[in-house]
Amino acid sequence: MLLFQKRFQAGIVDGSVTTTLRQWEKSRVKPGGRYRVHPIGVIVVDSVERVSIASITEQDAVRSGFTAKSELLEYLGRYSESSSVTPEGEVWRIDFHHGGEDDRIEAALDRSISDELYVELRRKLEGYDKRSASGAWTRRTLKIIETNPRIAASKLAPKLRMETLPFKAKVVKLKKLGLTMSFEVGYEVSPRGQAFIKRDRSSRKSL
Repeated sequence: MLLFQKRFQAGIVDGSVTTTLRQWEKSRVKPGGRYRVHPIGVIVVDSVERVSIASITEQDAVRSGFTAKSELLEYLGRYSESSSVTPEGEVWRIDFHHGGEDDRIEAALDRSISDELYVELRRKLEGYDKRSASGAWTRRTLKIIETNPRIAASKLAPKLRMETLPFKAKVVKLKKLGLTMSFEVGYEVSPRGQAFIKRDRSSRKSL
C-alpha cells in the first residue's frame, strides 16, 4: 500500500510527481504492482530500489513533489523514528506513474445504497463474522473507525483486543467492500460505509 499526503496528489495525476522515498525496513511494494491512492485512483510502480540518502539528488526531490533536496530531507527527518536523517542512512526509492481511476474508489465515495447492495454487503459481513475464530468483528470494527477517524491502527487495535497486524488485515477486507478508506494515518468510514451503517442500524432497530 502507498499513501500520499494531499499536497502530492495533484502532481501524481498530472505526472509531475513520479518518485517517492520511503523509510521502510523492507519494501512494501513491487515493480508492476497497482496500488489504490484515495481519492485519485491507482498508481503503477515502475521500479523499486534501496538507495543511500547521500545519493538523493535535487532532481529526485523535484520528482517527489518538493522544491529542493533540503526540503525533502527535512520531510524525511520529520517522519523518521529517530527524528533525524543522516547521509549514511538508506531509503526505498519508488518510481511510479498514475494508472487511472479505480472503480472501487468511486464505489466507496458513492453515498447511494440500493436494496440489493445493502443485502449483498450485509451477507458478506455476516460471512466474515461466521468464519472468524475470534467471533463477530465487522460491525465493531466499523464502529471503532467511525468514532475514531484517522487514528493509527496501533491505537485502535487494542480497543478491540486485537493485535495491530490482524486488525489491519480485517480493515483491508472492509476497504475492498468500499466501506472504509485509508489515510497516511488511520482510516475513515467511507460515504458508502456511512450509508450502510445508517441503513443497517435502522434495519436492526426494526427487528
